[in-house]
Amino acid sequence: MFRFSGLVLREERGFSALCPELDVATTGATVEEARKMLLEAATLHLEGSIEDGLPYSRPVPHEDDPADGDT
Repeated sequence: MFRFSGLVLREERGFSALCPELDVATTGATVEEARKMLLEAATLHLEGSIEDGLPYSRPVPHEDDPADGDT
């Protein structure tokens, strides 16, 4: 099982969602829609990368890692 961060940010119109480890982002009119779209984008990214034998994630500097808890 993969585990990645999902950040949802309020924008002027709607919400943006970002997965920093995968460098994947999307938008939605609501928080729920942005999360759903991010999950779909991340899934497609992972499937395509694995299928093509490409790296699927990018390194995240320690100070920028939201999973660290110190940021």
